[in-house]
Amino acid sequence: MTDTARARKLADRIQVVVAETLERRIKDPRLGFVTITDTRVTGDLREATVFYTVFGDETEREATAAALESAKGVLRSEVGKQTGVRFTPSLTFVADALPDNAKNIDDLLERVRLSDAAVRTAASGAQYAGDADPYKVPAAEREDDDADEDE
Repeated sequence: MTDTARARKLADRIQVVVAETLERRIKDPRLGFVTITDTRVTGDLREATVFYTVFGDETEREATAAALESAKGVLRSEVGKQTGVRFTPSLTFVADALPDNAKNIDDLLERVRLSDAAVRTAASGAQYAGDADPYKVPAAEREDDDADEDE
């Protein structure tokens, strides 16, 4: 039976420990402007997946990934010291796709906004193809409406 609350607490603690250790202890020049965005721990508390983002271009992302892989042992030992769990989880670093997805969504929203503006400008000078009121009103009702207006 797995304790998901304990796994969440451990994941939050690992996220803080990894972020602080990267900021204070790891002095690798390949390590760019990295942000630890999320951490997930398996139910048996044996494996932790650390999600990160890097500010910069593709070469800086690759260099940061290499730096994190080389610092994995130091980070894992620091996690073990600061969490106090019986078995220190193995760390796996995964580049978070959240910024790329957010940029993709922003681009799609911009395309939709431009498309809506084009439709709005095309519709501004448009006229009805037929009558303005396409519904036929029977003659008896028209006469009743005219009689109501006269009163």
